Amino acid sequence: MEENFRDSIGTITEEGKRNWIFPKKPSGRFYDYRKYVSYFLLLFLIASPFIKIKGHQFLMFNVLERRFNIFGFPFWPQDFHLVVISMIIGVIFIALFTVAYGRIFCGWMCPQTIFLEMVFRRIEFWIDGDRGAQMRLDKAPWTRKKIWKRLLKWSIFFLISFFIANVFLAYLIGSDQLLAYITDGPMAHVSTMVPLLIFTAVFYFIFAWFREQVCIIACPYGRLQGVLLDNKSIVVAYDHKRGEGENGRKKFRKNEDRDILGHGDCIDCFQCVNVCPTGIDIRNGTQLECVNCTACIDECDHIMESIDKPKGLIRYASEDEINHKTKFKFTARMKGYTAVLVVLTGILIGMLFMRNEVEANVLRLPGQLYERKDNNIISNVFTYKLLNKTTADIENVSFKLMSHPGEIKMVSLEKFTIPAEQLAEGTLFIEINASALNGDKDKLKIGVYSGDKLIETTITQFLAPRSYN
Repeated sequence: MEENFRDSIGTITEEGKRNWIFPKKPSGRFYDYRKYVSYFLLLFLIASPFIKIKGHQFLMFNVLERRFNIFGFPFWPQDFHLVVISMIIGVIFIALFTVAYGRIFCGWMCPQTIFLEMVFRRIEFWIDGDRGAQMRLDKAPWTRKKIWKRLLKWSIFFLISFFIANVFLAYLIGSDQLLAYITDGPMAHVSTMVPLLIFTAVFYFIFAWFREQVCIIACPYGRLQGVLLDNKSIVVAYDHKRGEGENGRKKFRKNEDRDILGHGDCIDCFQCVNVCPTGIDIRNGTQLECVNCTACIDECDHIMESIDKPKGLIRYASEDEINHKTKFKFTARMKGYTAVLVVLTGILIGMLFMRNEVEANVLRLPGQLYERKDNNIISNVFTYKLLNKTTADIENVSFKLMSHPGEIKMVSLEKFTIPAEQLAEGTLFIEINASALNGDKDKLKIGVYSGDKLIETTITQFLAPRSYN
């Protein structure tokens, strides 16, 4: 096998210009499976911002207000460590699947692949026709028919891009806010409409022109797979032992015994190349451009059926399986990734169960010393912040000292309400008899109550004169 194919990529010509890929329309059992998976994920992607669980949006990533909902669980800036752990778990999960099954995520679950192959290209096949018709239309002069097809296709692409941008916006600002903006009309929210059109232009550029270049040039995952893959990883692979035989490939001829002539099962029909959405030849081995979309598997199986050869010349397999006929094994590296994944998942689940619905912070007012009062009383002034993470108001909220005998005096109301998903803040005084203090900096435990129910505890520091030690 010559290695000079690695000197360039299929989407760039020898002159360094863009080589436009016209892939053949795929068909076959894997393509059907991918359609089912893609339609489910598309439905999930579109519906997630509009699904509510206990009043919380199912998925939301409001970066501006630093509010995140993941599977209906609300996360605030105070919960950022949980978001970080979740992201690390996601990265390790993808790494584990890459080590075991190659770029199966790219071919089956990546939004870029799903939108491009299952939405935009299917519309293109419907309007422009299959590979040959698209190539002829591309070279044809600008007749009325070509102009009409181009305008129709570009208009549909723009509308879909605009729809995707709206869904994307629902993830960022919330579906309720998006629906309110739509009801009010675009001119009432120009500051939102402008970014929406920018996102639309970006999506249109990606799916109408940049296309597979995202996977080859922009996405770092293709480079990452080179580090993660090994000979035991299951990828979309060409069985070169069977395909090449002793004397290499040969075009198919009827009534010819290829086994006696020493030729492999590959008839050099190039259908696997023609159907590839990134324009590679899978027979050259594993390449960073390959997104494991399985189109070449289906196409090769069609050819093998037509010449009465067994399927699977191109299939999911590892290099070791092809070269040494070894079966898939759970390697030490996979066990290591799995162990880390299990540990981090356990930590995340434990933290989620320990997470309170109210976040309380009581801090001594900066720059303020203690105050001496009658009857040996020491007073400190504090500010409090209470975050309600639920979708219901928390009423009759009050504070009580749990660690020391003393009194908490509110500056405003003795009992108050924390609005749903809002922050309540204010000022309070804590007064303690000096005889109950152990030093100049005692730690106080304060309970936050809703009526008679304890909903949260917090620790703060109380400042007293050193002479009372």
